[in-house]
Amino acid sequence: MASITLKNVIKRYGFGKSANQVIHGVNADIADGEFVVIVGPSGCGKSTLLRMVAGLEEISGGEISIGNRVINELEPAARDIAMVFQNYALYPHMSVFDNMAYGLKIAKVSKDEIRARVDKAAKILELGPYLERKPRELSGGQRQRVAMGRAIVRQPQVFLFDEPLSNLDAKLRAQTRLEIQKLHRELGITSLFVTHDQVEAMTLAQRMIVMNAGRMEQFGTPEEVYTYPATTFVASFIGSPPMNLLKDAPDARPGTIVGIRPEHLDITATGWALRVEAVEMLGAERLVYGRWSHGTGDEMVIIRTEETHAVPALGATIHVTPRADRLHWFDAATGRRV
Repeated sequence: MASITLKNVIKRYGFGKSANQVIHGVNADIADGEFVVIVGPSGCGKSTLLRMVAGLEEISGGEISIGNRVINELEPAARDIAMVFQNYALYPHMSVFDNMAYGLKIAKVSKDEIRARVDKAAKILELGPYLERKPRELSGGQRQRVAMGRAIVRQPQVFLFDEPLSNLDAKLRAQTRLEIQKLHRELGITSLFVTHDQVEAMTLAQRMIVMNAGRMEQFGTPEEVYTYPATTFVASFIGSPPMNLLKDAPDARPGTIVGIRPEHLDITATGWALRVEAVEMLGAERLVYGRWSHGTGDEMVIIRTEETHAVPALGATIHVTPRADRLHWFDAATGRRV
């Protein structure tokens, strides 16, 4: 196992004035044994950053280290990493055992050692009964576990996961998240996990890097990122539904945007007057969408309530009051937290 250090990491395509820079000076220290999730929307650079750590993309500037080695110029095979991809990349004509063992055979590991490593990984991932099956005989979740098993047997210093759950249905995604958490607890190997799904990020990460347009907007624990978003982008991306960001709220300070999460708005007898436009019933909770009109226009406000609260009628006027200790302030010009 080893730490990962990113120092002012830059990626650009092309040269001179026509160069297109897609990663803008990312800095991060990832501790030995830590599970870090890189999350952001499509095209934000998260997979590019992961591929630079893997050696599948050249680094245009800065420095990447694994442990005490700078790996900028090392080939992928020399970096002591194992990668799990979105598409599993299994050999269809090979059994589960042979898929997991293939890399070890190429590395000329002894047959006894290969058997021991594959059996151990199969036990961890509950793949023992399937070792003689071909990938076509497995479910999507089982195939993904085989891909993870192939990475485990390598015994690398670092695991890299590139959106490995994207091809699974919702139930399997939730189940596989639990398996990945269990896997990390048992092995303790430093891991980088890329996803566009903020639920995956919040549930898996010990710390998370939130990316936007090639820049790191925030690096912190899920609780820190959710409770104290560093920018309006983080506030709107992390959380479902997102934080309300209001330009003309009564409590707004000059030059700032006020933010309030939907669960921190209470329906009260007096307060901000909203016209109800939609209600979503989500089992134990409800989301109320209200239009707030004011002198300079109108803004949509989302309120999260419990199932015990009366459902407001569409078109009705309700009043809400924000919890004063849960208000967030952002600079209107930069979007940064103030």
